[in-house]
Amino acid sequence: MHDPSGGAKQHKITGGNGVAMELKKTSDLRIESFAPIRSPAELKAELPASDDSLHTVVESRAAIERILAGDDPRLLAVVGPCSIHDPVAALEYARGLRETAREIAEAVLVVMRVYFEKPRTRLGWRGLILDPHLDGSYDIETGLIRARTLLGEITSLGLPAGSEMLDPIVPQYIDDLVSWASIGARTTESQTHREMASGLSMPVGFKNSTDGAEENAINAMASSLSPHSFIGIDQNGTTSVIRTAGNNAVFLILRGGRQGPNYFSWDTLRVEEMLRRAGLPQNIVVDASHGNSQKNPANQPNVVRDVIRQRVEGRRSIRGIMIESNLREGRQELTEDPSKLAYGTSITDACLGWDDTRALLLEVAGEVQRQ
Repeated sequence: MHDPSGGAKQHKITGGNGVAMELKKTSDLRIESFAPIRSPAELKAELPASDDSLHTVVESRAAIERILAGDDPRLLAVVGPCSIHDPVAALEYARGLRETAREIAEAVLVVMRVYFEKPRTRLGWRGLILDPHLDGSYDIETGLIRARTLLGEITSLGLPAGSEMLDPIVPQYIDDLVSWASIGARTTESQTHREMASGLSMPVGFKNSTDGAEENAINAMASSLSPHSFIGIDQNGTTSVIRTAGNNAVFLILRGGRQGPNYFSWDTLRVEEMLRRAGLPQNIVVDASHGNSQKNPANQPNVVRDVIRQRVEGRRSIRGIMIESNLREGRQELTEDPSKLAYGTSITDACLGWDDTRALLLEVAGEVQRQ
C-alpha cells in the first residue's frame, strides 16, 4: 500500500490463519520528500516566447536542417560556454557573439552553446537548472525559470541557442526556444534519450562514446530516425504515453575520447563510410574540445583549422564545428562561496577566451568562403 506522506506507517492485515499481521510500506523508502513544481504550460505562460524569439527559432531550425541536407553551403558553428552558471555573463557573451555572427553570416551560421545540464561521471555541480545557486540547494524550479528567461533574452537578440538535453522532462520547459540539441557521450547509448530525441522539435546530434567509439552514436541516429512510444509528461505535467514521429534531422558529433582525438581526415572519412553503410545521413559535426583538444582550450583552434581544411578540400560531410568559449580563457574551481567566482570564467571545462574565439570565427569564415 502506498503512503503518500512518505512515513513508515504500518498496515494491519489478517492472515489466512486469522492472526493479525503488520506489514510495512514497500515504496518510496528512500525518498525524503516530494516538492511539486509548476507545469511546462504554466511556466511558458508566465515566460512566453517573444515574437523575435520565435522568429529566431523557426528561421534557424530551418537553416540548420538545410545545412544538414546539403542545401545550404554554409558551415554550422556552435560556440559558447561549456556550461552556463552566470546568466549575466552569458548574456554579455551572447551580445558579442551576435555581432560576430552577423559579420560572418554569409559563410557561417552561428548558434550559441547554452548548456544548462551537466552529466557527471561521479559527482559535481550538475548545471544551472538543477543547482542555480551553485550551493547544493537544488532549487530546480528557480533553475528552470532562469534557464527559460536567459533563452528568451538570447533568442530575442536574433541569436539561435543550442543545448544538451539530459533530463527527459526538461525539454518540455525550454524546447520552444532551442534551435539545436545534442545528446552527450554518456547518454547516447541510453534508450530513454534516443526515444526523447525522436520527438524533439529541433535537429539533434549524438556524441561518440567517452572511449572514442562511434558505433553507439550511429545506432542512436538510426533509432531516433524512427517513431517511438514511451512514458513522459505533457505540457500540463500529466503523465502520458508519448508517441513520436521520428527525427529526420540527426547528425553525429565527433568529440574524441580516452584513446585520443578523432577529427583527423582518416577519422572523418572512416565515419562517413560507417554512416553510408548504415544508410544514415552523412552528417558530421566536430567538437573541437573534450578529447579532440585533450581538454586544453589552446588546442581548439588547431582542431578547427584542420577540420576546415578538410572541408575546403572536399569533405562536405563535415557540416559543422563546436567550440567551447567564454568571456575569459580557462576555468576556475567552484568553491563554497560562489560570490568569489571570477566573472566570465568557466566552472566546468576550460574554455577559449572571447578575443581568440572571435578571431578564430573570422578566420573560419574566410576559409569557408574559399570553397
